[in-house]
Amino acid sequence: MMAALQENAQAATARPAPAERRTRPSTGAWVQGVLLLVMALISLIPLIAIFVGTFQDGNEVIRRGVSFDVDLGSLSLDNYVLLFTDSGPYFRWFANTLLLTVGQVVGTLLVSSFVAYGFAMYEFRTKTLWFIMVLLVMTVPFEMLMLPLYVQVNDMGLADTYTVIVLPFLASAVTIFFFRQYFLGIPKEILEAGRVDGVSEFGIFFRLVLPITKPAMAAMAILNGMLCWNNFLWPLLVLRSPEKFTLPIGLNTLLTPYGNNYELLIIGAFFSLIPVLILFLAFQRFFIEGITAGAVKG
Repeated sequence: MMAALQENAQAATARPAPAERRTRPSTGAWVQGVLLLVMALISLIPLIAIFVGTFQDGNEVIRRGVSFDVDLGSLSLDNYVLLFTDSGPYFRWFANTLLLTVGQVVGTLLVSSFVAYGFAMYEFRTKTLWFIMVLLVMTVPFEMLMLPLYVQVNDMGLADTYTVIVLPFLASAVTIFFFRQYFLGIPKEILEAGRVDGVSEFGIFFRLVLPITKPAMAAMAILNGMLCWNNFLWPLLVLRSPEKFTLPIGLNTLLTPYGNNYELLIIGAFFSLIPVLILFLAFQRFFIEGITAGAVKG
C-alpha cells in the first residue's frame, strides 16, 4: 500500500500539474510582450534624447537638433550648474506651476465629482436637459470662449491673479461626463443602506462612494494634472506680473529678440517633465482600471 502511494506521489511530481501548464506563457504572449517592449522603447527615445541634450551646449543642440550622434568629450554638467546656481526665477516659476496644478486638480476633482454624482444618483426635473448642456460644452473649443471670458475677468477685476486661472475650469465637462459614467456602475443600494443607518448625503458621498472611485479619481488626476501643468494660453492672457508666471510662460521668456538662453531652456524643459512622470507613476496602477471602467459603464 505504501509503495503504491509513493509511486503515485512520484508520478504526480514528475508530471506538471494542469494549473502549472496553464500558467506558462504561450508564444503569442511572448510576441505580444516583445512588441510592447519595443513600443515602450520607441516612446522613450525623445525623452532620452532630451536628457542627452541637457549635457550639451544649447546653441549646438539648436543648430544640429537633438540627436544621439554626439561627441562624448563635449558633454558636461555646465547646464546643471547653471540651473541650480544661476537660473534666475526658474524655480519660482516651477513652484507657481506646482501650486496651481495641485489646487486646480483637487478643486476640479471635487467639484466635477459632485456634479457628476448628482447626475448619476439623483432624479430631478430638467436633469436630461442639463446633462445635454454639459455634452454641448464638451464640443465647444476653448478658443471660442477665451475672448468673452477674458473680458469678464477684466470687468470683475480678477486679472493677474491665480484665482482666475483655477476658477473657470473647476467644473470640467469632460471630467463630469467621465465621473457620471463611473457613478452609474455603483449600486444605488449603497446609498439606501447609508440613509437607513442615518448617514447624511455628504457622508454617503465621502464615506461610502468616494472610496470606491479611487481608480476614476486617479485617472482624472493624471489627465487634469497634465493639462494644468502644460497650460500656456490662458495664463499667458491673464497673468501680467513676471513673478507670477507659470513654467511654460517663463520658459518662453527665455527666447527674446535680444538673446536666447538655450542652455536653461533645454534643461528647464527636461526638469519640467519630472512632476508629470511622478504623477503618472504614483497613480498608474489605478489609471487603466479607471479609464476602462469609466468607458464601459452605461
